[in-house]
Amino acid sequence: MSEDICERIIEAAEERFTHYGYGKTTMAELARDCDMSSGNLYRFFPSKLDIAEEICRRASIQTADALTAILDSPGMSASERLKEFLFQDLRTTFHALEKNHRIVEMAQLITAERPEFHNEGLKRERDVLSGILSMGREAGEFEVADPDFTAEMIQAATLKFSYPQLFSRLSLEKLELELNGVYQLIVRGLAPAKAA
Repeated sequence: MSEDICERIIEAAEERFTHYGYGKTTMAELARDCDMSSGNLYRFFPSKLDIAEEICRRASIQTADALTAILDSPGMSASERLKEFLFQDLRTTFHALEKNHRIVEMAQLITAERPEFHNEGLKRERDVLSGILSMGREAGEFEVADPDFTAEMIQAATLKFSYPQLFSRLSLEKLELELNGVYQLIVRGLAPAKAA
């Protein structure tokens, strides 16, 4: 029963946050939308920020799950998997944030107020990236001593493309052009050194 109530709260909050914005939504309004008292709402979520964090966590897990599917895609080289990972991450986030600019406001707030949440999401994606690097190492396609560390460095180098609207107002076409250049540099850096 309490799971159903949490779902109702999350749905009501998503609707309000995307329509009116996080800042213009109150806990009293959310309680009213869920046919409950504000006191009862606080039993499930101590604050509006906790609700926003849960919404963002679900979106982050969904994105990571979609990226994880790249590991199981048949017939792809590690380089192709890496490219798919980077471009899928860019496109998914870009389209989600373009569809509703109010999500950018919420994402910026969560990142500022709850940095550990942001780090959790980065770790989920980094684990997939590390898996791709490990596949490349096993196939002799990549020369990678430590896939986890290398995944962290690639993530640092491509963070702009994971959350594009938080860093710039470039078009998707321009971002893809830049990302392709960064991808080419990364793949060249991962390639095994030529035998003398």
